[in-house]
Amino acid sequence: MQIKSFDVENVTFGDGHLTFILGPCVVENQQHAVFMAQEINDICKTVGVDFVYKSSFDKANRSSIESFRGGGMEKGLEVLAQVKSEIKVAVITDVHETWQVERVAEVADIIQIPAFLCRQTDLLVEAARSGKAVNVKKGQFLAPWDAKNIVEKLQNVGCERILLTERGASFGYNNLIVDLRSFPIMRSFGVPVVFDVTHSLQLPGGLGKATGGQAEYIEAFARAGVACGIDAVFMEVHDNPQNAPSDGPNQLPLAKLEKLLFKLKAIHELINGKS
Repeated sequence: MQIKSFDVENVTFGDGHLTFILGPCVVENQQHAVFMAQEINDICKTVGVDFVYKSSFDKANRSSIESFRGGGMEKGLEVLAQVKSEIKVAVITDVHETWQVERVAEVADIIQIPAFLCRQTDLLVEAARSGKAVNVKKGQFLAPWDAKNIVEKLQNVGCERILLTERGASFGYNNLIVDLRSFPIMRSFGVPVVFDVTHSLQLPGGLGKATGGQAEYIEAFARAGVACGIDAVFMEVHDNPQNAPSDGPNQLPLAKLEKLLFKLKAIHELINGKS
């Protein structure tokens, strides 16, 4: 089946492009968000790739009641709106409940459905009706072929700008594994497929009251995904992962981003006969 490509602002998903979704896990504060967006934007311009800035206003599924969740929807959206205005980039953020969709759609260019909520029909329908592009992360509990139902739910209410994201499947306790077959299987549904590299390297609940991670494998995973023909790469990026308030163990250090993007771009060009 032919992939249905589409544009979000000045970014293309599909149609032979390799697009990036990049940014820190959570909106920490205004200064940090603007700094990260500017740094990532400059790097992507140097490499010559398109990207959408990612950050969550609320991490509603943290391991512990003590975990940092973010500053809340209104404060987070205010920061993301400033990022859009100052840095001139498209933004993506998560929603967790149906009532959030309308407000989030006023700022976000892409609405993201978290993996744990990928089967929530009312949430999918509300996101689809927003008129925004929708990125759904395939749950750790779903087989790739079951994600076709997600696409059909969105299409049933008129959404045509759809992304499906692979972020690993549960493999025993506190571990995830990526089945590379999921990329061609989900692309067969006719939508661009994203590989969430950094969340695939989580160790869910692996630190007791926090999620662990294996950031040392980010480059290897990203290279493998691009070689498999994915349409976009999702990576959480932070200037100081060791002190990040959320998902630090599996975020890519900002200092390593440019070199990795050059490698991924070269792999993409090679497999598409552009080198």
